[in-house]
Amino acid sequence: MEIVLIRHGATAGNIEKRYIGTTDEPLCDTGMVQIQEYMRAGCYPKVQALYVSPLKRCSQTAAFIYPDMKQIIVQDFRECDFGKFEGKNYKELTGDEYYQKWIDSNGTIPFPQGEDIADFRTRCVHAWNRVVNECMESGVGTAACIVHGGTIMAVLSEIYGGGYYDYHCGNGDGYICNVTQKGHISTIKKITEK
Repeated sequence: MEIVLIRHGATAGNIEKRYIGTTDEPLCDTGMVQIQEYMRAGCYPKVQALYVSPLKRCSQTAAFIYPDMKQIIVQDFRECDFGKFEGKNYKELTGDEYYQKWIDSNGTIPFPQGEDIADFRTRCVHAWNRVVNECMESGVGTAACIVHGGTIMAVLSEIYGGGYYDYHCGNGDGYICNVTQKGHISTIKKITEK
């Protein structure tokens, strides 16, 4: 089975390098143009099922790429809750004592008033496993998941291996994952690689 993990198109907050987790921002014009460019380049494969984070930026991206497909909403695919960092960028957080502690920890301590990264990773992997099982039970051979950068990093680092930040990808990019009968990921490939 093949599952494509696609990061949503860019939002205004993404362009400004802000921590956008729970904020329900729409795609910006730049984000829509980038998705259209990837579509023209043939980056997004045809799929039989479409799973989407509940946030607007993901449902809009899904509607662009797969306009005639039913979107199956997966609540636990939503982005991490960045707590006090939400909506801010690194410039605005410079000098913040807790932000410096978070940076020094390599992003492993919980976000202040936000989500613990370990809990976030567990949540995303549970959602992934439910999608894989549903696809296998219904005989779906190809599926797309339109999600967030953090969701992709969580799923791939936990299931495929490697570090969390090894799987960072730009807006509209993502990975094609070959999934075994047991739900493991055997190989991955960036969707923008030719």
